[in-house]
Amino acid sequence: MAEREAYALRSEVSGWEARQGAERGRLIFAAIAVLALICAPFAVYPVFLMKVLCFALFACAFNLLLGYGGLLSFGHAAYYGTAAYIAAHTIKVWGLSPELGLLAGTLASALLGLVVGWLSIRRAGIYFAMITLAFAQMIYFFALQAPFTKGEDGIQAVPRGYLFGVIDLRPDLTLYYLILAIFLFGFYVVYRTIHSPFGLVLKAIRENEPRAISLGYRTERFKLATFVVSAALAGLAGAATVLVFQLASLTYVHWQTSGEVVIMTLLGGMGTILGPFVGAIVVVTLQTHLAAFGAWLNIILGAIFLACVLLFREGIVGIAQKRLKKLL
Repeated sequence: MAEREAYALRSEVSGWEARQGAERGRLIFAAIAVLALICAPFAVYPVFLMKVLCFALFACAFNLLLGYGGLLSFGHAAYYGTAAYIAAHTIKVWGLSPELGLLAGTLASALLGLVVGWLSIRRAGIYFAMITLAFAQMIYFFALQAPFTKGEDGIQAVPRGYLFGVIDLRPDLTLYYLILAIFLFGFYVVYRTIHSPFGLVLKAIRENEPRAISLGYRTERFKLATFVVSAALAGLAGAATVLVFQLASLTYVHWQTSGEVVIMTLLGGMGTILGPFVGAIVVVTLQTHLAAFGAWLNIILGAIFLACVLLFREGIVGIAQKRLKKLL
């Protein structure tokens, strides 16, 4: 009996030590990654990096909904673009400061996500996806016709202004660190969400919703909360993009933008914490360096995406994690 208890105690201690070692490893990796991002603008064009970070946050928000909630949205550009238009209008026309413009855009997307989510989570699978696409198209045509969006011209020359009335955001390097802070905040929200009791329930709903219901969980509330958080973070990414390019246009609410974030998430690795970030780097880099091909760019991206889906369905990060586990 004593030997059995001693064995159980040793197993518990070794398991605790393994968890502590894994946590230390994650902290060290996170510190190195943050340090690399801080130093990156001294080696790479800051505007390119800011575009990557904005789309990475957008993809992380989408991954929270698809990778952990199991809900495929074909209209996530609606929240990205809505926040962009609201932020651009409030900053340029109303004269709000950048932080208030970011907040206004994020809240607008969260509210839109609440309405769309409440109406769409009652369906599942392809029906859910089609409903989200339909709402996104409604937002697109609203943006095309509404007077304040300026139609096909968009809202241009949005001033970057002064953060909290003190920090001048006009220099690219200064703005980069604001965008980096926004990305890290959004990434941390996603990380804490999926590593919380809420995240565990969300994964259970994704794997077997009827069983989660039988255990007493009100799954619609969990899915709606996830939808709203995802929409809010996508909106934050859209509002941040306005500060980078000083523009809000129809591209931000177009269905192609929704398709791009799907490609980023699946290419990097759906259901992995780093997958959307890696996918955003790959897609934005390809778009930048292959822009000379014009309309052929979409065909090239489609071919790459098709090859990745057929050859490694887990995505870049998923494959890397699997091979790393084999080596260890």
